[in-house]
Amino acid sequence: MIKSFNISKMGYNISYIQQLTDYIKKRVTDHEDGVKYKLKNEFFRDVLVFICKRANKIINDQNKLFREASDPAIYVKKKRKEYYSIFQKCCNGATSAAIWGHIICQKLKEPIEQSVYKKTARDLTDEMRSNCESLNGNRSNLEKHILKKLAEEEDFDKYMNYIYNPRDHFKSFIRDEVSQYITDKFSVSVLPKVEENIELLQQKIIKAANESTEHVQVNREDAGLWLKSFTQQLSDELIFSEKDLSGVNHDDVHDFNLLQDVIKKELVHIMHDIRSEFNTETFLLKLDYKFRPDELLIDHFCQCCWVQCVFCGATCTNAIENHVGDHSVDFHRVRGIIGANYYLTQNLCADICTNVVASDLHFYIQDEWFKYREYRRAGGVYAQWSITPDVSELPHWKWFVCRFQKNLEKYYNKTFEDSGKIPDEWRKYSKQEAIMSLNEFF
Repeated sequence: MIKSFNISKMGYNISYIQQLTDYIKKRVTDHEDGVKYKLKNEFFRDVLVFICKRANKIINDQNKLFREASDPAIYVKKKRKEYYSIFQKCCNGATSAAIWGHIICQKLKEPIEQSVYKKTARDLTDEMRSNCESLNGNRSNLEKHILKKLAEEEDFDKYMNYIYNPRDHFKSFIRDEVSQYITDKFSVSVLPKVEENIELLQQKIIKAANESTEHVQVNREDAGLWLKSFTQQLSDELIFSEKDLSGVNHDDVHDFNLLQDVIKKELVHIMHDIRSEFNTETFLLKLDYKFRPDELLIDHFCQCCWVQCVFCGATCTNAIENHVGDHSVDFHRVRGIIGANYYLTQNLCADICTNVVASDLHFYIQDEWFKYREYRRAGGVYAQWSITPDVSELPHWKWFVCRFQKNLEKYYNKTFEDSGKIPDEWRKYSKQEAIMSLNEFF
């Protein structure tokens, strides 16, 4: 949420803290709806302070970028070296064409950097969708890898976050995968892409300068016409226009061969600076939020249905959000995972949706009993699901219930006893078999 504020472009606003406070308060309140305890105000305060302290660096870093680009005093101080360089050129008798070429290149530096970063981000995203095992398929493949990692780590809290906040967990997993990929492949993949994109862009800028020079020499030697031709040729590559040079006088620029030579020479220094400043931190920090590889992949994988099964919490697998038709999943889960218990008992349910809809068991809702096999009669969200009797079950969730039985019982203050006794055959699954079952069924 903090990253979505895009502080580096929009600046810091005190209302962000209020938005963050409201968001955290709602999440705490939503959590309380599903448990039998009440969280104190001190808990909410501590969570808020912890998150704000953790986010302090990224907020400050992004706001620093905004201030450097927007604060006149900082901007002028930052440009001091550039202006002094222009002043020196004037004192040394440089022609108007040479000075104008220098100014053009200085104005081009930031657009070039953003273009290189964006192109590298897109290339990297495409590469990860091909080469990164967890990201090279559909959402089901991604979920398989999420479940694998959860099983390998055996972290109950992470499991519960995945069960209750699947979309957030998917996003977090994707960000971790992208961050790890960039770190692991920085020298062998990321840097070569930057080099390639810098080289291609440099060639296009030089080509645009050459063709603009030819254009004005054939027509009329006019600096305004040269600039218009130059910016139009680069409009697909750079966010750069004639307006960026609106305050710079170029009426006495006539030597366009010299102009293109100056641009060619200055570009070498600009590209060297971009190369030297590029690293894993600046790559993501300077890149617009919406163009980051992790956000591009989140858009790809997470624009889908996230409605959860009314009986077990499994997430609908439809690839379209707000889709027409019933919700459905490939594999339902043990109902006790989300705290479901048998009527008038404290026994967690040790069964799976696809089993109970084939039985004569009943469930109680809105002061009325319904057969599980006729669950649609309950109306509302129950009528929006397609749950068919099916013997195919994912051993992973049976292993999970056995491995974290005590954690689940403590979490819900209920037990897997009597009517909710875990079947003995479930206990035969090892962690490795649970992980292997994901390869078999996904």
